[in-house]
Amino acid sequence: MGSTPHVGDAVVVECGDLRLLMEALRARGFLVVGPTIRDGAIVYDELASPAQLPAGFTDVQEGGGYRLAKRTDDALFGYAVGPHSWKRYLHPPARRLWRARRAAGGFEVLPEGGEPQRYAFLGVRACELHAIAIQDKVFLQGQYVDPHYRSRRENVFLVAVNCGQAGGTCFCAAMGTGPRATQGFDLGMTEVAERSRHHFLVEVGSPAGAEVLREVPQREAGAEERGAADRAAAAAAARMGRTLDTRDIRDLLQGNPDHRRWDEVADRCLTCGNCTMVCPTCFCTTVEDVTDLTGEQAERWRRWDSCFTLAFSYIHGGNIRATAKARYRQWMTHKLSTWIDQFGTSGCVGCGRCITWCPVAIDITEEVQAIRAGDRAAPPSAQRADHGDA
Repeated sequence: MGSTPHVGDAVVVECGDLRLLMEALRARGFLVVGPTIRDGAIVYDELASPAQLPAGFTDVQEGGGYRLAKRTDDALFGYAVGPHSWKRYLHPPARRLWRARRAAGGFEVLPEGGEPQRYAFLGVRACELHAIAIQDKVFLQGQYVDPHYRSRRENVFLVAVNCGQAGGTCFCAAMGTGPRATQGFDLGMTEVAERSRHHFLVEVGSPAGAEVLREVPQREAGAEERGAADRAAAAAAARMGRTLDTRDIRDLLQGNPDHRRWDEVADRCLTCGNCTMVCPTCFCTTVEDVTDLTGEQAERWRRWDSCFTLAFSYIHGGNIRATAKARYRQWMTHKLSTWIDQFGTSGCVGCGRCITWCPVAIDITEEVQAIRAGDRAAPPSAQRADHGDA
């Protein structure tokens, strides 16, 4: 087995020994979840062995477009990001909060119990680590803590994999969230897949990571291995498919609620909510109460929702965001501007999913650029006519 690594150490693990890492995680009760190919995309799912990883495949992404392509090597993590994010495991799309059943003279509430599943996330990108940290702020900090999120978050082991290439819609370098992971992981890996070698440079990020790594054959990383990992990260940073100028972005968006660009994007937006569903930081939900046909049992469910739906912004007296313009403006301004007021950070990590999976290829980086480059606001007559869309 391996030596005794410590937090901050960097070692080399051969590709063939990734199986032993997965076995060590399973032996500790973790369900290993990582990338695999299904339905023409790279998605996250339970993994039994490295054979299920997308070896030799990459993803080609552009606005409104995604497809898989063969690589010229056998890299296991040679892609950017797929439609899924780790949010679906920490903040599931649907969760039953409690159920109740009729009892003598009333009803009995049956809270959801049981131990939370322990997950080991394999292949977490740097931008996704930042997304998890953002959701930690939302659900774990402040006066109100989400107990469901906390129970899952406390039982996660994070194996980050640094990006060796950038996707066509990535802009994490501009957001300061990648492509290399610097913190927030138990183990951080950089894959080196070359003709004569295929290994991982593994950095230890926590005592738990050091403990697991002791069960995997390893050797101390030398200057050559460190250099290869550095070159891979630098190459990914240099090939970002998009960029975003974040200078004064908070004030830029908050100061332009009536910019004519909002009308232009509204003419294209389908208000389908795809961008919010694939976003790794969006957290909006709705609550539904349902009963069985006999009326003997009722359940309360929490489900993902989107600020693009009409029902989401319906209050007594009507809908406060009745137009596509108002709903897109709310989403983008919150994501890049007012999120900073709420949580002290941007709500965007530059993963590019909202661009790739938008059916009409609306590009958040282009929208910011257009507002920044164009007139500061629409003419006064247009502003007066638009007040009903606020």
